[in-house]
Amino acid sequence: MPQERTFWQSCKRLILGSARNPYDHSVFHKMSLIAFFAWVGLGADGLSSSAYGPEEAFLALQGHPHLGIFVALASAITIFVISASYSQIIELFPSGGGGYLVASKLLNPTLGMVSGCALLIDYVLTISISVASGADALFSFLPAAWYPFKLEFALVALLGMTLLNMRGIRESVVVWTPIFLIFVITHFFAIAYAIVTHLFDFPGVVQATVETIQRGQAEIGFLGILFLVMRAYSMGAGTFTGIEAVSNGLPILREPRVQTGKKTMNYMAVSLALTVVGLMIAYLLYSVAPEQGKTLNAVLFNRISEAWGEGIGRTFILTALVSEASILFVAAQSGFLDGPRVLSNMALDRWFPTRFTMLSDRLVTQNGILLMGTSALVTMVFTGGSVRLLVVLYSINVFITFVLSQLGMVRHWWLFRSRERVWKKKILISGVGLGLTAFILVSVTLIKFYEGGWITLLVTGGLVTLVVTIRRHYDQAGRMLKRLDSLVEAAEATTTKTDPTLARKRSSGETLDPQAKTAVFLVNGFNGLGLHTLFSVIRLFGEVFKNYLFIQVGVIDAGVFKGEAEIAQLEAKVKRETERYVAFMKRHGYNAEAVSSLGTDVVEQVAGLMPKVMERFPEAVIFGGQLVFPHDSFFSRWLHNYTIFAVQRRFYNQGIPVVILPIRL
Repeated sequence: MPQERTFWQSCKRLILGSARNPYDHSVFHKMSLIAFFAWVGLGADGLSSSAYGPEEAFLALQGHPHLGIFVALASAITIFVISASYSQIIELFPSGGGGYLVASKLLNPTLGMVSGCALLIDYVLTISISVASGADALFSFLPAAWYPFKLEFALVALLGMTLLNMRGIRESVVVWTPIFLIFVITHFFAIAYAIVTHLFDFPGVVQATVETIQRGQAEIGFLGILFLVMRAYSMGAGTFTGIEAVSNGLPILREPRVQTGKKTMNYMAVSLALTVVGLMIAYLLYSVAPEQGKTLNAVLFNRISEAWGEGIGRTFILTALVSEASILFVAAQSGFLDGPRVLSNMALDRWFPTRFTMLSDRLVTQNGILLMGTSALVTMVFTGGSVRLLVVLYSINVFITFVLSQLGMVRHWWLFRSRERVWKKKILISGVGLGLTAFILVSVTLIKFYEGGWITLLVTGGLVTLVVTIRRHYDQAGRMLKRLDSLVEAAEATTTKTDPTLARKRSSGETLDPQAKTAVFLVNGFNGLGLHTLFSVIRLFGEVFKNYLFIQVGVIDAGVFKGEAEIAQLEAKVKRETERYVAFMKRHGYNAEAVSSLGTDVVEQVAGLMPKVMERFPEAVIFGGQLVFPHDSFFSRWLHNYTIFAVQRRFYNQGIPVVILPIRL
């Protein structure tokens, strides 16, 4: 068994990297992202949407391509409005203000929960559509005989990205940076080339646009043209889906986070707006039309490079499409970076199992990454990797989050108008953002509902039902624990005269006797569970144990791992809680000591502490309490960690006795 464990640990270190030290003062600096890398990791979601957003909008115009100019301008305006509003959210929530936190704090927790669920589904679809679109772009220039293997390639790429993200935030971003830059250079060059070489064609484009409007008015009327433009604008709504990623990912940005976040937001907004408008204009200038097995961008690059010669043209197309495929994979990063963060925030509020707040030894939310990767994998298989179907499922949910966030901001500026000097400007920005996002939400839902959008809403509704059930269980368990915690007040006030359990005193020495029987208690705070376990041992074993040792591991989870100050506060709290046990026992004449530690894994930390404990106290026995719920089920077991059982399994082969005492609620 030890050899197998060593082999497994070696494989894990090879694939995921060595463990990080949360006590390292530079760890936050090493793991954080400057604005440029944040633009790569978070902004790529928006920028990559140029691979499918403008295409979907352009194809939705149904034979009226010149109306794409109006769609492009409307898209650019929307990008800047939503970005400006989210810059305000960054200022208001400097420690991170994603759609879940904004709606929870500015509206109410229930709407925040709905926003969080919608955002989680959207991030799963972000990963799926990004990888599927990347595979499409890559297979656009490969031999047609290879196309049937596109889904398998996408699934392998998805597994690889999941493993890469489990290594760490910075590692998963830096590796893509060169290809991200190649994408920016090739696409901006293609847009600039298309515009410069067709400068004298612009009068003809304007004339053709006027003729399209006139012909459209004669055929379908002004309202018909307006509907066509609005439908195309709505179908291209996937273009806006990455804008919220920066405010969600604020905790991973380099200090000062607000300035870094706003700078990242500016990079993303400008690059996205230029790309969307530029591509739509280039489609018009080159009269791009759909071709079997090729994206519109692939067709455009072919048209642009036709006159360059086969060698140069082929190289450019290959470089542009490979970088496009790669940046689409980078875009999946926002789902892997922000999805687990939303999960952990909701888990801290007990909407999800608390295991999603836990960090791995690489200091990443490993469970969240695995859940996002697995969900995206299932979605990919379910849709067959079809970008067209994924686009239908996509973008509805993000606008639910957009609307709730903008509504929360409007409400905030109105309530605090007396304290904010420029509240009118700020409420105007948020109000316009609310209007635009509400319009897109309604139109996208109506347009996509019967095409398959109802599936997204159904899945989101199912997730909402699940998290409400989880929250009810935790609330019920919390009420039970409060009754158990009544022991704390009684323990603080008890004396040997009123407490028969502790009536027999011993003379307390300064130190514990190493040769005496020692009861080692694994506790999690000075609470009813720990005290109930303690009293049970004294009641069951009487005078057997002469020493009492209390061990508590403070868990560094996603809620704590925000900065050195939070870790220091946790360390002080854990030490204070264990010292309360020591003071309580000494007050009743018992010999007691405490050991406290911090870590991301309780079992590993206890395993690291016990050799020294057993060396000092060879007659030690470990005790731990385990809550027993009135109706035990798979669901209740899934929602609770049952750490003491993992400790018992860990020490079983080492011959260290671990006694688990059931505590019924």
